[in-house]
Amino acid sequence: MSRKLLSHILALVWCLSTVGSGQASDAQAATSSVHISVVSPGFGTDSDEAGAFREGLRAAGFVEGRNVSIDWWFGNGTYTGVDAAVEAAIRGKPDVIVVESTVAALAAQRATQTIPIVMALVGDPEGVGLVETLGRPGGNITGLTNMSAELAAKRLELLKEAVPSAKRVGVLWNPDTPMHSIGLAYLKSVAPQIQVELVPVTVRKVEQFGPAFAALTRSKVDAVMALDDPFMSNHGAMFVRLAQEAHLPLAFGWKPLVKEGVLISYSTHIPDLFRRAGGYVGKILKGASPATLPVQQPTKFELVVNLKAAKRLGIVIPESVLLQANEVIK
Repeated sequence: MSRKLLSHILALVWCLSTVGSGQASDAQAATSSVHISVVSPGFGTDSDEAGAFREGLRAAGFVEGRNVSIDWWFGNGTYTGVDAAVEAAIRGKPDVIVVESTVAALAAQRATQTIPIVMALVGDPEGVGLVETLGRPGGNITGLTNMSAELAAKRLELLKEAVPSAKRVGVLWNPDTPMHSIGLAYLKSVAPQIQVELVPVTVRKVEQFGPAFAALTRSKVDAVMALDDPFMSNHGAMFVRLAQEAHLPLAFGWKPLVKEGVLISYSTHIPDLFRRAGGYVGKILKGASPATLPVQQPTKFELVVNLKAAKRLGIVIPESVLLQANEVIK
């Protein structure tokens, strides 16, 4: 065999091997997937929020079961097990960890400084030390804030506007939620401006709801509001019932409970935050750094007023409140 013929044969073999390896690479790319771990005390895999998160991922080019896998831990409205869930997530070596709630975000921060963390719903990430600033997080954490403390203050103002006669307002809060102490401070700064005296009552467990309302009744409050967190939201039907039994108007930040009897709800549109969190995960999977992705604030807010509850309480909601409402339940 001539040297020239041999060189042609070797060249042909190299070309064929290159094409073959390229086809194998393409097939691998089509079937390989990235791995996301979600730690969510308040929202399960079948929730609207989970669906919105998947929509955000899909818009970014990542489809569950095709090129991304998602492990979802749901806490059923409790923070018990959050640390263990984060540790389990890290053992699975995810490409991104998604967290809902300040408690989950802080647990993830303690556990890793290298795996990117995206916040789907955190009250004040700068205030609790999760990021350096909202504009430039500076570490491995970014995502969405729901500005829960600011919204709690606005909710108190709306409650006072809806029930002008309310002079004393009970506040249910959970010390185990880091944001609640910040939210309570916001309420205390606003209350004197609207001539309201606050009566804070601690609630950590379901068994404490009854005694809490008994204490509020003894304190002769005119209305009640609850600072929102997964625990409050998932057990909200209980304190709605207790508020009705005590004949007290109730304000809360969890929209689904308005139909249960909450008088007014004012909050961010939570599914929208999860959808945008999915988009942020997509950016990071494509190479963006959490350190330079600004923490985004909510852009959609919802005020819902329950006129059925108002009628049952003998309250006439002022037109000024109704005109602000996104939804009125009649």
